[in-house]
Formats: sequence, C-alpha cells, structure tokens
Amino acid sequence: MTDFLLELRSEEIPARMQVGARAELDKLFRAQMTEAGLDVGALTIWSTPRRLALIAKDLPQATAAVSEELKGPRTGAPPQALEGFLRKTGLTQDRLQDRDGIWFAVIDKPGRATKDVLAEAIPAIVRAFAWPKSMRWGKDSSSSESLRWVRPLSGIVALFGEELVPCKIGGIASGFATRGHRFHCPGEITIGSAADYADKLRACHVIVDQDERQAIIREGAAKAAADAGLTLVEDEGLVVENAGLTEWPVPLLGRFDADYLTVPPEVIQLSARVNQKYFVVNGADGKLANGFVCTANIAASDGGAAIVAGNRKVLAARLADARFFWEQDQKKTLAQHGEKLANITFHEKLGSVADKVERVAKLARWLVEENIVVPAQAGTAGGRAPTTAAPACAEATELADHAELAARLAKADLVTEMVGEFPELQGLMGGYYARAEGLPGAVAEAIRDHYKPVGQGDDVPTAPVTVAVALADKLDTLRSFFAIDEKPTGSKDPFALRRAALGIIRIVTENGLRFAVGEGDLLDFFADRLKVQQREAGVRHDLIDAVFALGGEDDLVRLLARVQALQGFMASDDGANLLAGYKRAANILKQAEKDVVPAKAGTSGGIAPTMTAPAFAGTTEMDRALLAALDAAEPAAQKAVAEERFTDAMAALATLRSAVDAFFDGVMVNDPDPAIRAWRLGLLARFTGAVHGVADFSRIEG
Repeated sequence: MTDFLLELRSEEIPARMQVGARAELDKLFRAQMTEAGLDVGALTIWSTPRRLALIAKDLPQATAAVSEELKGPRTGAPPQALEGFLRKTGLTQDRLQDRDGIWFAVIDKPGRATKDVLAEAIPAIVRAFAWPKSMRWGKDSSSSESLRWVRPLSGIVALFGEELVPCKIGGIASGFATRGHRFHCPGEITIGSAADYADKLRACHVIVDQDERQAIIREGAAKAAADAGLTLVEDEGLVVENAGLTEWPVPLLGRFDADYLTVPPEVIQLSARVNQKYFVVNGADGKLANGFVCTANIAASDGGAAIVAGNRKVLAARLADARFFWEQDQKKTLAQHGEKLANITFHEKLGSVADKVERVAKLARWLVEENIVVPAQAGTAGGRAPTTAAPACAEATELADHAELAARLAKADLVTEMVGEFPELQGLMGGYYARAEGLPGAVAEAIRDHYKPVGQGDDVPTAPVTVAVALADKLDTLRSFFAIDEKPTGSKDPFALRRAALGIIRIVTENGLRFAVGEGDLLDFFADRLKVQQREAGVRHDLIDAVFALGGEDDLVRLLARVQALQGFMASDDGANLLAGYKRAANILKQAEKDVVPAKAGTSGGIAPTMTAPAFAGTTEMDRALLAALDAAEPAAQKAVAEERFTDAMAALATLRSAVDAFFDGVMVNDPDPAIRAWRLGLLARFTGAVHGVADFSRIEG
C-alpha cells in the first residue's frame, strides 16, 4: 500500500474560498477514484494562501480486475442487430455466450496501475474544479477552452510513494519541486514523498495545516494581549480568516491613540476587523482598550516593530475616518436625518422608507395603547388567561409616546455617514445617536434593538417600547408585502418575509403577547413558520398538525401552549391509551357512518351525539359508566380550554380512559337492536367530540 501526495500551487487563494476548496478537492478526488474502482479512506487536505494539498494513504498499487457482463440481442435477431452488438463490445461472435436464446458478452477488464489512474485523474480534477470565481491567464486565455483557476496555477507536485505521477495541465507539468515561504524561503524545495511534505515545508517557514495555523493565531493573539495586561476579544471567524491569509502566522500587539476611544466600541471593532483583519482587546475594566492584534506573515528580525508601526498608521487612518463620521452625524438630530428617508424607495408599490416609517409609528403606538405589549401580570404567559395589568394613564401615554417616537426615528441612521460606511451598524448607531442627542433611554434602546431578533441565536426584545417598535416594523413588512401579493414562493424570499415571521413568532411567544397576528393567507403563513420552528425544537409534526387542524386560531401563544400540553400528555400512558380508544371509536363511527343520517354540522363522525337513554332495560353498567364519565369530563375539559389551562384539559380527558376501555371490553357497540346501537354510537360520537375540543386526535400517529 502506497501514499499519494498532490499539491496544486498558485497565486494567493482568497481566505474566504479555502474551506470550500478543500471540500471540493475531497469530493472530486473521491469521485475519480470511485469511478476507477479504487477505495479511498480518510483524506488529509490542507490549504494555505498559495497551495491546496491532498494526501491519500494506503492506496493499492493497481486496481482490481473486473468482469463486466452485457446483454445483447436474441440469437434469432436480424444480423444487423448482432453486428451492432459486436461493434459495441469489440468482440467476435465466437466470444459470445448463448443463454436461453439471448447473446451475452462477458468482458474481462484487467486491473490498471494506480499511478496511471492518478495521472488521468489529476487533470480531470483541476478542470472540473468549481471556484466561486476563477480566471484565465497567459497567451491562451483568449480561448474558452483554456485552463481556469482561482488565480494563475504555477506548479503541481504529484507523487505516488516516491515516484512521480506524470501529468500536464495547461502547459504546467507535474514534478517534485514546490516553493517555501515567499520571503523566508522563495527558492525551490524538492519533495521526496507524502511523508516528508509537511516537514520540508515547515523547515521553509510554511505551515501547511490550516488547523495548526489557527491554533497559533488563537493562542498567540491571546498571549500577546495578556502580556500587556489586556484581554483578547475572541473572534473565531477572524482566526480562520487570518489563517487563510498567512503561511507563517505571527500575532503582534499594537496600540492606537486613546483619543479614538470616544468613538463607539462597535465602530472601532468593525473598522479593525473588516478593513484590517485585526483583533481588538479589552482593558482590565472590561471595556475596549486602545490596542489591537495583527497577524504578520513573517518572523521579522526586529520582533515585528516595523510591522506594528505600519499597521498602526493604517488603522489610525481608518479610525480617523470613523471619528469624522461620528462627529459629522451628530451635527444633525435623528429627526433631521430622517427627512432624507422620503427620497429612498422602500418598494415601488409601497412608497418610500418614510411612508413605511409612518405606518410603523402608528402601529407601534396602537400596540401600546391596546395594552398588547405592556408587561402581563405574573402567570399570564404560557397558555394562561390573557389578562394584563394596565399601567396608569400617564405611564401608558408616555409608553405610547416613546414607542411612536422611537418608530419615527428607528430608520433615520440609514442615511448617516457611519451607516453608509458600515451598513452592519444600522440600528446600533441610531441608538448611539439617540443617547447623544439626549432622547429617553427607552427610545434609544428601541431604536438600537428594533431589528431584533435577526437570527435564531439573537436576543428577543423584552422592554415594552422596544417590543412595540420591533413587532410593528416586522408586522408592517409582512402585511404590506402580502397586500401587494409579494409572498415567498418555494426557496425564493427576496424580502426576507420568512425571517420577519420567525422574528414575530419569537417576540410574541417569548413575551406572552396576546393578539391576532393576522388572518387569511397571512395567518396560514404564520402557522407554517410556527410549525417549522416547533419541529426544529423537537416537537412531533403530528402533534403540531393535531392542534393546527382545529383551525380558527390566531393567537400564537395559545396555539403553542396547546401544542406543548398535547406533547406532554401524549408522552404519558394516559395519552397513549386514550389515543388508542379514540382511534377505535373513530373507526367504528366511520364504518357506521354510511348507515346513519349525517349529523348536524359540528358533530363527530357523522353520528348525532344524542344522549337520551333508550326506553329499554338492557343498558349496561359500562354504558352508564361511560355516560357518567363523559358528563364529568366533557364540561371540565371545555372549561379548562376556555381558560387556557390546556394541561388541565388533557387531565380531564384522561379520566375517560378506564370508562372507555371498560366500554369496549364489556359491550357490543353494533347491537342488533337499532335503539341500543344508536345509543352506543352516540356515546362514542360524544367521546370523540370531547377529544376534538382539545386537539384533532385523528392527526396523531400511533
């Protein structure tokens, strides 16, 4: 068994493309080997800014011989059919086998040398490689058939054991030679085999393993900060990116002018991160300090002093721009900035951003005035009665005023210089400018957080003013786009309406807000999103369907409480046994349905649940017991549902279990006497109807 090494060397591969490139090389190599009949185990795949490398261990010297069988025409077929089959197989007629009047060809394919297989596979891999962006170069680049690569390909090392795998791609022939670090060791290095590849490059200041480079950056940056009495602000994405930019990473600590700390810390961090790929640090007080950690790609003889000085100058220029934006933006109030929103189109059918702001402001005020976002009394969330503690009149008016003001100013930072430079800071900068302007803290917080929650891991607003603005903004987006029939279709969602719906669901359910989120198509859309959310949270899809099938529910908190109660109930023995009894009753009613006049709308199974006992002496103890159990359980369950005590409603239904079991064990439902049969079918109809008051058990599996 022999190891194989492949290195594809090029000009700088963008850091953001290296993860995908490693996965692509893995996929294409395995596909080529599988097609040739070679089994491949674990692969080692590395990337640096200047190379992709693959090591496949323990490959056989040759592929196994295989025998391929092809079915041909019937022996009595016209000669032309046989001639065509012979041309296809390359055999003569005497080599064919006659099996029950049908010609078969058995073609033995000898094994091939693995080195030959690899020699054919390498050009195929390179030409099939899918880069997000690629280029052609050189004198042949005008041809669409010329080689494409992310950057000009400059060298190929292909070794099977210690033997060269000869191949040529776009004029570049494989060989034993690669190159080390661009500055420390720019000359050629001869590689002997896969075994010495990493060590020889390490000796020439190239660490080929990206995970090792990441560890060096992660630990080195933290140490550089700690040595200066600072704490690194961890940023794993920046670790990966710096590892993709360096072959010999050296973290270095630098300082910038403390005067720049007057700029919001998020601005400094974003400027350092996005523009320069620097880490930032905190001081002993936990606040952002005037330090940064850059990652050099060289072990400098002066310890990195010149590198740090150069990076400090570049960062200072960036921070000077940021401070200029910060100071310029504050020369106007947010309201004055907001005047420009009338010139920005939100959507051609929905007007300007200013028009949206007006709608959101009115809706935010309404949410407060209707007591929807006001904190509920303790115990009202999670499916309990929707009573809220109304604030005093003056407090309510202030909350409504703050919500409306925050909504009117929430989008104003979109036209500021800072957000123009750093769009990621929208909302956040508005909050900073509101505080600098002296606006109430609740208003500033609502402006800052009104986009939340942006994703699954994002915090959900809880402050009433913030909740009102965040909810109003998302509701307006959904209602507006649904009104002009711009709904998501398939995987397309250009206006991020699914994300808006999930944001609303989280705000509503986690704050226990009680109001109708929509109707018609919009309510169905919310229902679908809530189903997705609950499935991802581990709730069984059939239980979700059992609650949603009841229909007519536009209160998300109540819906979710019912689903959670049903899930808990179905996990118990009572739930499982009641479901079995329900299924049996439903099947009996379904079978009897064709022989009975359909019941009035709203009854179960087409059987009228008439509960008047027949005038006969044959009603049994089991009949009477089930009737008594229904008389007790049905109103108790209905009352609990009305009061949103869904767990109690399930418990009430659970009391039917023994009576239902005894009924099925002790009586014959389809009694020959029509009166008795109708009586018992009516009992079962009442039983299934009582269950349907809580959930549609016909949707539950089991």
